Amino acid sequence: MENKKHIVIIDDEQDILELLRYNFDKIGYRTTCLSDGESALKEIRESLPDLILLDLMLPGIDGLDVCRILKNSEQTLKIPIIMITAKGEDPDVIKGLEIGADDYVTKPFSLKVLFARVNALLRRRADSLNSNNEIQIKEISIHPGKRRVKVRNKKIELTFSEFQILYLLAGRPNIVFSRQQIIDEIHGINYHVTDRSIDFQIVGLRQKLGKAKKYIQTIRSVGYKFNPEE
Repeated sequence: MENKKHIVIIDDEQDILELLRYNFDKIGYRTTCLSDGESALKEIRESLPDLILLDLMLPGIDGLDVCRILKNSEQTLKIPIIMITAKGEDPDVIKGLEIGADDYVTKPFSLKVLFARVNALLRRRADSLNSNNEIQIKEISIHPGKRRVKVRNKKIELTFSEFQILYLLAGRPNIVFSRQQIIDEIHGINYHVTDRSIDFQIVGLRQKLGKAKKYIQTIRSVGYKFNPEE
């Protein structure tokens, strides 16, 4: 049987669910479509999909709470989440990125753009899982193949994007990356996402690193670097 990538799509608008189901099935994905947060959480915990498309405005448990619950569970933490938002929901987008969502698209969205983002996110996830180039720098060890990060031999759980940012910065110590360069490196060139999304993911990453957060330095008006001499 062909091993199709499994995407769970959660949206309370039936027309959007049918549109996404038809088009993702057509290009070779396996989809499960749900219209509320409770059902989505149950399905995701049982099937552990490859990626989640999550509308923020849901009945019952809303999209932000679904995202928060998934990103606080070791079982589902590393499943990439792309938020689906309406125009004018910028504060919710910021909250979603802060709690671990990996990306977002705004309605009305282009299917071509959405396909490209899904494909890129899944490709980067596969590349990192297939890599065995472990980084050991100071008290931090990073294993991309296992997607494992340890600080002083204690495992910490990072979201997909947080892991990608840490692996990028720690893999090239003392190199200053602008926010746009970080976006290009972890998402690909011509990927439209705001610089602020990187700032929010850096905040989350630093919180999880604890005392080791000192190695990630902000370079004013430029971006970030990993300084192991700090």
